[in-house]
This record gives sequence, structure tokens and C-alpha cells, in this order.
Amino acid sequence: MSHGAQIGGSIRRRLVLQLLVVAAILSGLLYFTVRSVADQAVEATQDSILGSAAIAIAEELRGGDEALVIDIPYAAFSMLGAVGEDRVFYRILADDRTETGYADLPLPQRPLSGLSAIYYSASYDDADLRLAAVERSVLVAGANVRVVVVVGQTRTAKQAIVGRMANRAAALGLGFFAIAAALAVLTARSVLAPLANLAEAVGRRGPQDLRPVTRPVPLELVPFVAALNGFIGRLGVALSRTETFIAEAAHHIRTPLATVRAQAEIALRQAGDDRIRATLRSVIRAVDDSARSAGQLLDHATVVYRSDQRADEDIDLGALVEAVLRSFAPTAELKDIALTADRPEQPVKVWGDRLLIESALRNLVDNAIKYSPPDTEVTVELREAKLRAILRVLDRGRGLAGMDASGLTGRFKRGANVEDVIGSGLGLTIVREVARAQRGTFKISQRKGGGTCAELSIPLR
Repeated sequence: MSHGAQIGGSIRRRLVLQLLVVAAILSGLLYFTVRSVADQAVEATQDSILGSAAIAIAEELRGGDEALVIDIPYAAFSMLGAVGEDRVFYRILADDRTETGYADLPLPQRPLSGLSAIYYSASYDDADLRLAAVERSVLVAGANVRVVVVVGQTRTAKQAIVGRMANRAAALGLGFFAIAAALAVLTARSVLAPLANLAEAVGRRGPQDLRPVTRPVPLELVPFVAALNGFIGRLGVALSRTETFIAEAAHHIRTPLATVRAQAEIALRQAGDDRIRATLRSVIRAVDDSARSAGQLLDHATVVYRSDQRADEDIDLGALVEAVLRSFAPTAELKDIALTADRPEQPVKVWGDRLLIESALRNLVDNAIKYSPPDTEVTVELREAKLRAILRVLDRGRGLAGMDASGLTGRFKRGANVEDVIGSGLGLTIVREVARAQRGTFKISQRKGGGTCAELSIPLR
């Protein structure tokens, strides 16, 4: 889930891919290194056997009174046969004249130095050969004759051996890559674990928990934690200023309006002209409208603020209902409206913010009194059902007049049948916000026989 953040890639994926690329490069290097070492080792073995065979042949050469005596030992060719089933070629020259063997077998390009073999490669008879050459002097008919012995062998066995070793190197490289891939995933998880633990620790905090993060973190995360703590500190200061502003605004708005209303009422009692009295009544009505609207706007701002900065506690809803009804008793008496509470004898407790729940209940009771005709009853019911506390405010007022109940909870939304009653259209909006903040529900419906039923449901303690 992005939670509104713009995703710019995955550190885990990037780290795993980089480690896999490194593992692939190392696996390739391992393969080519093993293949190169195997090729050199097999070639060195073949060279050693070729050199020994050439020296063995050269040592068996004998001089005579008339010609060179050539006796090729069986051991020379048996050594070459031990390497593999390769073709063997040889050439013996006496004073640059081929005495026996393949007359066109290539000679070395470098000068020979006695029985120290010289090794070289050449192409002959449509085959790649590896050759060894030695020389020695033989006394023939009283004269020294320079004799060169060249022995060559095809590379089929060598290539087969190198191929087998290369296959094993490839299998070893693949195994190494597979192990490295698993280690890359584990390494990425281990490297990112402190970051995930930090995110989990911060995510477990409640909205009102603005303490600095003090969890031990790796050195690389210290700048991030410092920046986060700085942001938390600035946020705490901003929220504190917001709360102070809301409280001061409520005081500085309500007090002057109350003073204006009191002065207007005094002037109304003292005025003798009917037109002035009508004007003053309009002023009083406008002040009442402004005071209610300003009060509910501030109440809504308080509810929104407290939704993120809740001070949850054990709340006895029965006691809260009684306290709210007592506070509205004078207003209800002025309209000859009876306020009653229907609640169980045992306490009904919830875990929540008292200010929020009280604000919601006060708005519901205020609406019920405001829109109810005289000589009617407003009842607040409290029940428990399915691990929830159910608060219902019942009246015999104007009802919904066929309006969609969901539309009445919007900001500044009022019914078409209450235009003659002072109101701001924020009361039910406040109740809806409180229900969301308390993980509850709110709904309003038409009562049989007229009136309205407003129901607020909150999870029990």
C-alpha cells in the first residue's frame, strides 16, 4: 500500500538485483577461470608426455659406420597412448634430411637446444597438433650428425578433458549463483530489517503520541530519525497552536456576540417605535444565527482536531446522558418540551474521547429540541447490542420530509422544512465525524407517527 506516497522503486528489489548481478559476474569469472586453468593444466600434462616421448626416441638413436641407426622404443608411443585415443605423428631428421616419419610435419620456429624440448602448436592433416622437438648430436662414420626428433599428437583427448571440467565448472557456477541468490534475498531482508522495524514502531503509535523516536537504529538511519524527530516536534507545536487558537477564537467570538445580543435586548425593551423594535428583533435573530454558526464551526474544528489527538478514557454513557439532559433542561422548559432518559440500570461503558462523544450527544439533543413543537417529548435511549452501545435520540418534530437521510450529514446541509429555524447545517456533520473517530456508525431515520430517530453506535469498552 502506498498510503498516498509516490513509489519510486523498491530498495529491496534494487539491492537483490545488484547482488544477483555481482553473483552472476563472479559465477562467470569462476567458469572461465576453471576452464582456463583446466586447459593450461591438460596442455602442460600433454606437453610433458610429448617431451618425454621425444627425449626417449632421441636417446635411443645410435651412430654407425655407415648410417644412423634408428630404434624407436615402444615405451614412447605407450606414453602417448595413455593420454587418450589421439593420432600420433613423428619425424626424425639428420642434418636437415628426413630419415623417417612424416616428411612434411612442421618444425619449430625457434632454435633447439639439446634435449630440452620445445613445445609448439601447428595445423597438420586437417587436425590441430601439439608438438615437441628435441635435438642431439650422433657420431656417424666418424662425423657428428645433428639429429632432430619431432613428436606430435592431436588434441581430441585434451578437448574432451577440458570439456568435462568446463561442464563441472558450469555446474559449480550455477550452484554458486543459486546459493548467492538465496543469500542475496536474506541479505536484503537483513539489511532492511532495521528500517522495517522503525516503520512498524512509528506505525504502532497513536495519533496523539508525538514523542521523539528513541529506538536504536543503524548509523545510516540516524539522519532520517533526526529529520523525523524534527518534523514530529514541529507538528506538535503546530497542533498546540491550533488548539490554542480554537479555544481563543471560541472565546473572542462568542463573548462579543453575547454582548451585542444583550444590548439589543435592552434596546428592544426600551424602544417605543414599532419599526425600531422590528429592526432590533432582526438584529437579535441575526446575532443568534451568527453565534450558533460560529459556535458550531468552532465545535466542528475542535472535533476534527480531537479526532487525531484523542484523549481516550473509560466513559459511563449513562452518566453522560444524564449530564447532557440536565444542561438542556432550561432550554427545553422554555419550549415546554419534556426531556427523558431511557437507560439500563447497570453502567454502559465505552472507551473513547469524552469531549467528542459529549459534543455529538449535545448536537443531537439540541437538534431534537430545536425542531420539536411545544408540549412534545424528546427521549434519549441507551442500549447494549452486539458489543456496541446504541444511543438513540427520539423526537416528534418535523421529521425528514421525504429527504435522503445521508444528505443531511453533509457540511452546511439542512432540510427543506427547517428554513424558518436558526441553524448552520453542521450539527449532524459533527456527529458523523465523531462516529468515524470512535469507529462507530451514525444514521438518522423517520419515526413512525412523525419525528426523527437519530442513532449513534459506539463499540463497548
